[in-house]
Amino acid sequence: MQSTHTLAVKRREKNGTRYAKRDREAGRLPAVLYGHGRPPVSLTLDAKEAIRFFNQGEKVFNIELGEEGKTQTVLLKDIQFDYLGTNIIHVDLARVDLDEEVESHAHIHLVGEARGLKRANAILTHPTTSITIRCSVQNIPEEIRVNIADLDVGQQITAGDVVLPEGVELLSDPSDLIASINTQIEEVVEGEAAAVSAEESQPEVIKKKKDDEEGGD
Repeated sequence: MQSTHTLAVKRREKNGTRYAKRDREAGRLPAVLYGHGRPPVSLTLDAKEAIRFFNQGEKVFNIELGEEGKTQTVLLKDIQFDYLGTNIIHVDLARVDLDEEVESHAHIHLVGEARGLKRANAILTHPTTSITIRCSVQNIPEEIRVNIADLDVGQQITAGDVVLPEGVELLSDPSDLIASINTQIEEVVEGEAAAVSAEESQPEVIKKKKDDEEGGD
């Protein structure tokens, strides 16, 4: 089970874009807490602390709301970024129990040096960086490590090939591509051939036009 940190939270008394902007300028991160049949609660988090935990892959936290009288376990359900996709501007948190089964996302971390990358013009493609899973809150992995050491040119690893920890179920499409190795040789050759063909054909057109003009005098 991943470590569980306690997030420092404060209730937001005023909502809206203007007030959220003020919170962010003051180093606070707007959030909404919901779940377990209770009304949603608008909160703010210490932005620096919370984002540090998020970047480390942590998803499960404790929070303390004085008016609700006890420490609660919450799950990071959604992160919203700014229009550039770089800065976190809002998060959603859901009340959960440790033994409750939930849907979550697990980051894919590739490990090892792929055998196929030792070949000339070989490139590694890694289009899917996270997969959707279902498991109990206490079993949510911080990341899924995928060993690509034996991956050769022309081979690939899909979500269905990933070995998951016990008690973790894959919800993503098993055919989702995690990693593959291909070469660019054919693409380069075809591109060069097309360029040569274009260059060779151009003088013929010019010559034909010139002959036509001479014949018309």
